[in-house]
Amino acid sequence: MLAGVSLDYYARLEQGRHLQPSDQVLDAIARALRLAEVERLYFHNLVRSIVAAPEPGDLRLAPLDAGMRLMLDSLEIPAMIIDSRGDVHATNRVGRALLVGLEPMPSAAANHPPWLFLRPSTRDRFTDWEMNARISVGVLREAAGRYPRDKQLHALIGELSVASPEFRSWWAEHEVDARCRGPKRLHHPVVGELTMQVEALRLQDGERWIYAYAPEPGSRSAAAIRLLATCAATQDAEEASDHPRVTRSVQH
Repeated sequence: MLAGVSLDYYARLEQGRHLQPSDQVLDAIARALRLAEVERLYFHNLVRSIVAAPEPGDLRLAPLDAGMRLMLDSLEIPAMIIDSRGDVHATNRVGRALLVGLEPMPSAAANHPPWLFLRPSTRDRFTDWEMNARISVGVLREAAGRYPRDKQLHALIGELSVASPEFRSWWAEHEVDARCRGPKRLHHPVVGELTMQVEALRLQDGERWIYAYAPEPGSRSAAAIRLLATCAATQDAEEASDHPRVTRSVQH
């Protein structure tokens, strides 16, 4: 017996038979297997995706509203809004300057996992690249459990599995993870070494997060981020002056 569940029932559950286990049964199995909270939720989603009636299951999100974009742009630290698939919906100016090459939608470079795994320069950007990359795999695994029929998500997983040996190997380990947060060490080609505290805040839709990169006040990293923000603002101003708006004069 496993947590009050017969071995035969558990075997049929593993085989994907048409069972309707209750949340209490799933929680009992999760406790017996000593699953972490994120693993328990993944287990629930995985079982529900097997027994549920077929449905599209695509991740569908409304466009960000103007207020959210205004709030993001007002932050003086690097920040971006990203969804469960890793699609980047918005970044602020200093965020784009910090994470070079990661652009918001509809850019072709608007997805975080390919930027992390397939862009060679990104490996030099993160001091602890493998740790960050493994977490990214775990986050995608968790999303795949909630959206087992999302075509874009599974196309992304297939692309990364073919193109990246590391992704393919770590995906086979079946580890799941939640939003990554905590200290991160980065190397920026302009301002050098940075130590940032990353926090992920979930938006009301439940499928997008604000990632904010905050340096310790008064630290070298804080000074470097201020310098990076100044450089980014100057570059934007220069680009704007190189491409002035065309005004149409109206003759009477």
